[in-house]
Amino acid sequence: MAKRILTMQDLSCVGQCSLTVALPLLSAYGVEAAVLPTAVLSNHTMFEGWSYLDLTPEIQHIYSFWQKNGFKFDGFLLGYLGKKELMDLAEECFDNFSAEGAKIIIDPAFGDNGKLYGGFDGAYVEAMRHLIRRADIILPNMTEVCFMTGLGYREKYDRSYVERAIEEMKKYTRGTIIITGVELGGKIGEAISCGGEITYVLSELLPRRLHGTGDIFAAVFTAEYLNGASFGESCAAAGDFVADCIRKTPTEHFYGACFEEVLRNKIKK
Repeated sequence: MAKRILTMQDLSCVGQCSLTVALPLLSAYGVEAAVLPTAVLSNHTMFEGWSYLDLTPEIQHIYSFWQKNGFKFDGFLLGYLGKKELMDLAEECFDNFSAEGAKIIIDPAFGDNGKLYGGFDGAYVEAMRHLIRRADIILPNMTEVCFMTGLGYREKYDRSYVERAIEEMKKYTRGTIIITGVELGGKIGEAISCGGEITYVLSELLPRRLHGTGDIFAAVFTAEYLNGASFGESCAAAGDFVADCIRKTPTEHFYGACFEEVLRNKIKK
């Protein structure tokens, strides 16, 4: 039986991010993907103007029917939430709809490049710091680690700084910590802290950054991991997939990474 995973994040009708990325990728990897959309946007926020429909008031109604139908999930992938109230609803979801041994994977998704995304503040960071205590796996970038721990953000750093960041994160979660987008020695990848050991999965650092690549990474990592790959194997597969997407994305394509052709080629194999 395929694993059934619930992914909880927003849906942008146009734009390669969040649920628009997670649903096709999880499905293509043979994972049954259920969704809990937290909001519907006309398009994501890199475009000029957007509409926003908050679905928070609908979630309890959704839960009531899930309970009636006896739904359970083998895993959870949380991405961009945007509101503190949704973190309480996420915990309620974990409590009521987890199958035995269900894994909780959280991508904090609130900042990058030393700054918070628009609309976030210290209260949101504090709420996320509280939520990650429930995580089996957490996928923060270095900016998110620094905001959650109070560690000073650096653009340039070495392994000792990364490992200090991991030690600070351990104060807030017992889960496996995987810091994404770690840049060391001209390469990029992940620092994985599991069972007292820290390992690195690093590959070529490409000269271009694109919106939504973190969402792609999280979805592929989650699918690989739930299908039995190790942490290192899952990170390597997800990192390679993201790199292929970046290479396939035309220069004029400004609003996301073109994952569709990479996914098609993977399916053909």
